[in-house]
Amino acid sequence: MSWKQLLAARKVHMHKTSKQELDDLRAVIRRGLSDAAIPALSEDRRFATAYNAALQTAKIAVACAGYRVGAIPGHHAISFECAGIALGKQADALVGFLTSAVGSATSSTTLGYKLPHRPRLPRFFREHKSSVLLWRHGSNQRIPA
Repeated sequence: MSWKQLLAARKVHMHKTSKQELDDLRAVIRRGLSDAAIPALSEDRRFATAYNAALQTAKIAVACAGYRVGAIPGHHAISFECAGIALGKQADALVGFLTSAVGSATSSTTLGYKLPHRPRLPRFFREHKSSVLLWRHGSNQRIPA
């Protein structure tokens, strides 16, 4: 889908981000990745924590493109799809992995993520997060620091 189609379907809304919003999201991502590396946590908790960091990273990409994803069913999958649109080909590996990890969760209290991805997500995300944190909108523009 294009941004125009996503807007028409009310899946995204126009949004002007701020340095404070981006800094807050970066802090959540750093904390999530740090927590996901704690061996004493269960595999499910490490996955959920890394997944949330990935979701917040997608939020950064979408915000820097001038949008935010609506609070609608399927917003996680839509967030990753939108991040792919915002970032372009350089983020294909990360976006494809995350999109395939989204299961059929119907509420925020249900983890519906596909089990084979659980052990790999924390490491995979740490290796690919620079796709989002360094670049925006599929170009060589840096995300505001």
